[in-house]
Amino acid sequence: MKRITITLLILAAAGLQLNAQTKGKKTAAIKPQPLSATVMAKGKMIYNKYCLACHMADGAGVPNMNPPLSKTSYVLGDKTRLINVILNGLATGEEIDGETYTNVMPAHNFLSDQEIADVLSFVRNSFANKATGITVQEVKALRAKNIKK
Repeated sequence: MKRITITLLILAAAGLQLNAQTKGKKTAAIKPQPLSATVMAKGKMIYNKYCLACHMADGAGVPNMNPPLSKTSYVLGDKTRLINVILNGLATGEEIDGETYTNVMPAHNFLSDQEIADVLSFVRNSFANKATGITVQEVKALRAKNIKK
């Protein structure tokens, strides 16, 4: 019983000290955690098979035809929008960051949830991009939501 009491006192003191150290400090923005080499390798394989022909090896796309994947709001912004692009495709005349692109992007909803998560995580962390990865759960939830529509 005495050990438990001492342990609780030590933990309480450590918590008070930590609170005093962080009080008044702004919390830093959450940095994206590095993705595993496996996710990046699998994502790159899927990219090379399905995306490279239109978006190019460097992710630069083709002006006025296929949008770039480097530092665009579609890639670095809302994950939901990006996942939906893979699941539903994009229509012609799509405007992305002030540029209009004329090629239709077909839906790639034949890819598994894991493949979509891997390729989007790869894209969000390649071509000078640094963003959080996409999880299988995020893809699965959106796919289910799209099916209900």
